[in-house]
Amino acid sequence: MLDLEFAELSDAGLSRDHNEDCIGHVLPASPEQVHSQGWLFAVADGVGGQELGEVASRIAIETVLSGFRKIPKGIMHVSLLPRLVQDANHAVVDQGNAAPNHSGARYSDPGGAIIPSGSHMASTLVLCALRFDSAVVSHVGDSRCYLLRNGHLTALTHDHTMVDEQVRLGLISKSEAATAVNRHILTRSLGTDLFVAADTITVNVMPGDVLLLCSDGLHGYVSDADIKGIVASTPNLDQAAAALVAAANATGGYDNVSVQLVRVRSVERMGLYRGRPYRLL
Repeated sequence: MLDLEFAELSDAGLSRDHNEDCIGHVLPASPEQVHSQGWLFAVADGVGGQELGEVASRIAIETVLSGFRKIPKGIMHVSLLPRLVQDANHAVVDQGNAAPNHSGARYSDPGGAIIPSGSHMASTLVLCALRFDSAVVSHVGDSRCYLLRNGHLTALTHDHTMVDEQVRLGLISKSEAATAVNRHILTRSLGTDLFVAADTITVNVMPGDVLLLCSDGLHGYVSDADIKGIVASTPNLDQAAAALVAAANATGGYDNVSVQLVRVRSVERMGLYRGRPYRLL
């Protein structure tokens, strides 16, 4: 049976008076739910300035957690998560339309993302659901999910930002992207359009794997090499989460920072036949 341990931590940083990040999770309440539902972990990073970003991220997390708790027995995570992202998008759009209209405003999160004028509020979102021997990751924006396996750290997501698209097209290098003035401009986020396309992948997990979900308050200020070093050298996940937040704050604490760490203790190897899972011996 799939068995996990996890830790999470969110911090406002040293330069902000409030936290526009929001994190959440759903844990199976019984062995039966381990098979029928699994686990869900979620990180959202609100954009919008003042309290708008804080509201957007909270609505996004509340929507996906509520939706995950209501899933029909046995539904495939790979089809569920993009739908939950879209539900969260609708909820943020609806709330944004109800918010006071700051005509022509171009909201920015100091040290964080920027969204186009006309958007009342927005948020990034990254989800990771685990069941049997696989993890499904779905995301919009620049919050990330990493996999640490055998000492190697791999990003399972790519940022929906202007500079990341330029890097993938070969127009600029990764080092140029790291210091580009437009590196925080999002090309996709919750709340900016009626429909948002979430990128979704499925990866097989193995005992000892560690999954890390985080906002750009971590990866925007702490290098992947340092992130890997902290997680790989700190077996206690609560201590590792605290060390990651401390590392982000040590660079100046310019942004909110949120992390979730999930370690796979054991897995249940499964196959699929006509869409139905079956146990492999």
